[in-house]
Amino acid sequence: MRTLGVTLGDITGIGPEVALKAIARELGADTDTRYVVIGTAAVTDHFCGLLGLEGAVPAWADRETPEGSGSRLYVLDPDPVPLPLDLPIADPRASLAAVRWLEVGARLCLSSELHGMVTAPVSKQSILATGTPFVGQTEFLAEIAGVADPVMMLLGHDDRGRWLRVVLATTHLPLHRVASSLTTEAVLSAIRRARESCQWLRLDRQRIAVCGLNPHAGEGGRMGTEEGTIIEPAVRQARAEGIDCHGPHSADTLFHRVFVGEFDAVVAMYHDQGLVPLKMVAFESGVNWTLGLPFIRTSPDHGTAYDLAGRGEADPSSMSAAIRLARELASVGRP
Repeated sequence: MRTLGVTLGDITGIGPEVALKAIARELGADTDTRYVVIGTAAVTDHFCGLLGLEGAVPAWADRETPEGSGSRLYVLDPDPVPLPLDLPIADPRASLAAVRWLEVGARLCLSSELHGMVTAPVSKQSILATGTPFVGQTEFLAEIAGVADPVMMLLGHDDRGRWLRVVLATTHLPLHRVASSLTTEAVLSAIRRARESCQWLRLDRQRIAVCGLNPHAGEGGRMGTEEGTIIEPAVRQARAEGIDCHGPHSADTLFHRVFVGEFDAVVAMYHDQGLVPLKMVAFESGVNWTLGLPFIRTSPDHGTAYDLAGRGEADPSSMSAAIRLARELASVGRP
């Protein structure tokens, strides 16, 4: 039986609500997965009670926790002092706890006690306000795992089942730093990770498209040189390695070509270049999958949504999609 960890994220946001709503959905959809909520037990019990699930969720000790105990939902609460249910929005205690739960989940994955983890949203701004250095969940997990080049893939589909799968060559950077931070090796790594993801998903074709950085992919050097000096060498090297890779293409038309099926995944040069089209077509079903970690990690493609917290109106669709992807990846194993 697979065991997936699900962190609660910032409990003053919608993380606990969407996490437990999604788990409630998935418990009925799959009988071969156990879920370990990593976070405060009081919050877990509270939301389970609202959803009509088990009143007091049993504690999870380790991978030897009996599968025949009658439960497939457990909680792992590493906090010596329970967090109250009524913390103010962006309370520092919630931010620090969210970081601690991330670390606990990562180390359990590294020790193979969990088959993967799904992480609820945290607020980078709230974490930084505590004085904790924090670039993002992807970078935090990579540091724990000792990985130098993780990349983010965002994937989702529209109501007609048409997919976009987007890998980012750079992640959380101010726009004015993107060009100076972009390297041939970073683009090549993103291309390799895109192909790896297609292999893991068992896609037949595995055809990768690469965006240019500048409008119209630089217009042959008249509107920027990064295409010729950085991106094209990466594409050539990828093709030499046997990857079915094409580009750089102008991003203003490329995403349509990917969306209608000409390519299986696209490598974007920076955060908004890739995420704007993805969220346009798959806002409620988008998933963030971190490629390059030694364990499975997915997350919903949205933030803490402090404005929705406590209202019971948060949509768990993206979290459900993240859980389903993690479950699928754990079941098929690495390519």
